[in-house]
Amino acid sequence: MKTALALAVVGMFLVTATAMTAFAASKASQISIRYVPPKNPAHQPIYKDLKERRALEKLQEFLSPFRLPRTVQFSLAGCDGEDDASYGDEAITICYEYVDKLWKNMPAKTTPAGIAPMDTVIGPFVDTSLHEFAHALFDMLNLPVLGREEDAADQVAAYIYLQLGKAEARRLIMGTAYAYLTDAKSDDAPLTPKEFAEDFAEAHGMPQQRAYNVLCIAYGADTKLFGDFVTKGYLPEERADVCEEEYEQVQDAYEELVTPHIDSALEKKIFNITWFLKTPTLKQPQRGSQQQKEAPKLSFDV
Repeated sequence: MKTALALAVVGMFLVTATAMTAFAASKASQISIRYVPPKNPAHQPIYKDLKERRALEKLQEFLSPFRLPRTVQFSLAGCDGEDDASYGDEAITICYEYVDKLWKNMPAKTTPAGIAPMDTVIGPFVDTSLHEFAHALFDMLNLPVLGREEDAADQVAAYIYLQLGKAEARRLIMGTAYAYLTDAKSDDAPLTPKEFAEDFAEAHGMPQQRAYNVLCIAYGADTKLFGDFVTKGYLPEERADVCEEEYEQVQDAYEELVTPHIDSALEKKIFNITWFLKTPTLKQPQRGSQQQKEAPKLSFDV
């Protein structure tokens, strides 16, 4: 039952108006999609459910305004036990293991910070998909990146969905921050010297840093909509003071480097549609021997 609900959560976030099918036809070929049959039998329900819900087709439609010089392939596939996502050789892979991880970390009920259970799946799934797409943009458009590419990909991903409706953007930001802080909590155990070196040598920022970065870019984008991040102590005032400047840096770079490769008319149609909020109420799974754990207590009240 828990696998079915997990798949429903991920699949449903991609449900949108039927009118979107007309938008996809113009340049959908620049993003090809593939559902790779899983080797692990435990992933078979994930494969079946997401395929039936046309999850990748909806993602293809959402990204249709971007004009790429070549085709980038989006795949859902098994990753030999790695709960990850990746970009390489003009192909993006979202792992079945990653979908399963999001489900397992989903809280039993809305958190004290007001994060709905489904948002803890929707947010990071969208963020990760767009993070990998950002890598594709950097690579295929030969875009200059000053600083670490992983940080830049985080910024581009957040910037894209911050252009959606206010309620939608807030849910995605909150869900993404929750996922990062949950990952941080899972890393609380003492590290061996080898683990310490591996963690801090990682190309990606630490999950705690990535959580505060996503909160900062959101606050910088709209200090009123995300003002409670500061008043409630989620985002330290010292960092909040520079967030508008950080957002403007990302905005300037995006408009200079990425916008010329976007169909602006199609983009307006795409971003005026509610992509992630039209979801039916989910019935929470029954608790048993395989029940989800309660959400860990973190600084973000998750």
